[in-house]
Amino acid sequence: MTEKNRFARYLIAGALTLTGLLSPALGAPSALAAAPGHAVPERSSGSGASGGSVASATSFASGAPAHHRTAATRLFQGDGFDTCQAPDLDTMDAWRRNSSYRAVGVYFGGRARACSSQRNLTTDWVRQTTADGWNLLPIYVGSQAPCVEGSNKNPFRIDSSAPTSEGTHEGQDAIEAAQALGLQPGSPLYLDMEAYDINDSSCKATTLAYVQAWDKAVHAGGYLTGFYSSADSGVQHMDQARAAGYGDLPDVLWYGRWGVTPDLTSDPAISDTAWTPHARIHQYEGLVTETHGGRSLNIDRNAVDAPVAVVG
Repeated sequence: MTEKNRFARYLIAGALTLTGLLSPALGAPSALAAAPGHAVPERSSGSGASGGSVASATSFASGAPAHHRTAATRLFQGDGFDTCQAPDLDTMDAWRRNSSYRAVGVYFGGRARACSSQRNLTTDWVRQTTADGWNLLPIYVGSQAPCVEGSNKNPFRIDSSAPTSEGTHEGQDAIEAAQALGLQPGSPLYLDMEAYDINDSSCKATTLAYVQAWDKAVHAGGYLTGFYSSADSGVQHMDQARAAGYGDLPDVLWYGRWGVTPDLTSDPAISDTAWTPHARIHQYEGLVTETHGGRSLNIDRNAVDAPVAVVG
């Protein structure tokens, strides 16, 4: 999940780290601490952990755009990270004990995943990490826009002749993959749509049709829908579609804008009154190596104020 080509940069970063040319960054600052005035909701019983807060959807004010939320939906505010391969349980435990992170993005499905072989991501991993206090952000990397940037995603482009049927099929596939891991209805499923040319009107129309169909299928299964993309690409496109009155849009926006202060209330690509409250994630830095408790990971950093997985 990046604004360009994440997998290639993972390979480069790994090689540089092994050769000593890229040093791990220790003790990354809290994302929310860098966002003055950010309110923290009441913590729900049994979910407390330093580094963030968790509450049920019923603990929040009404009027949120994510109208598919139910009483089962869990909302989290705090520091999060995503990484291509779900870390092993020992690493997750070390990071829980030694960092401010309490949310983690996991790539649970989709034909365009860079790390398609998720050796650690099992039902037991999902249950254990959640029981330990982690909050999961399930990411699905399905078909990509026909005008996607980055040649590594070209084999996975949306079929321009059938975007609705393809979106419906992959939305149903996302539900099946989520259920196989024990992610229950009320959970958000985040669709990863890498950066694409939003000046290409035909490509935009195809991509929007796919996203709407994917959202509709996921909603039909009782899940929430999220959408990740570069802020100035797919995210801007979703806000344009909202302003134009289109339906079946994502419940949550996860926007990639790197090299800036974490900001969950104001971004140039999104209306300040849209996708609020508790419906935004800001990926504010990427391709960084951090070490906590003696365990190193190459990650993207995120500030989170959004729904997280519901696990039985």
